[in-house]
Amino acid sequence: MSENIIFIGIAVIIGGGILAIIAYYVARFMRGSIKLSMPLTAFNAGDTISGSFDLHTKKAIEGNRLIVSLIGTQETKTRRDGESETHSDEIFRDEVLLEGVKIFTAGAKAKYDFTISTPDAQAPDFLNSKIGQALSVASQLLGNRSTRLKWQIEARLDAKGVDLVATKSISINTN
Repeated sequence: MSENIIFIGIAVIIGGGILAIIAYYVARFMRGSIKLSMPLTAFNAGDTISGSFDLHTKKAIEGNRLIVSLIGTQETKTRRDGESETHSDEIFRDEVLLEGVKIFTAGAKAKYDFTISTPDAQAPDFLNSKIGQALSVASQLLGNRSTRLKWQIEARLDAKGVDLVATKSISINTN
């Protein structure tokens, strides 16, 4: 009898979690969308990334800020006792503010252009920074097959309630 109660409890928790995730994405969809466009997705260190995104609101949104971010994440896979585990650490983030606090009206459509620079791994001031040191270590670890560096561009309307977000994976040659 107690085994059935435990099984039912676990099923309710899992079902509730799935419903919460579905509710989040439905709420985000009902608020609007961001569609990110970039002509290029491969860059060298020190290059300028350019692109644009279309913001469409379906409901009025109280925006805190509208930003575009370049994010570098180091992923490390480890194996223990035949099981693998992946650990991610954000080691780089650069943001460009496009809009501050603003109320976006229902049905608003706008196109935003952006540019953001990739880190210049050869610049002396960059090499001495904490981020530069982290990237330097990450580059050395890339020889290890279980570690890799992932880059993405993220356009985000940080708002009260659910944010609108779009991401695109890119590659940056940091050597």
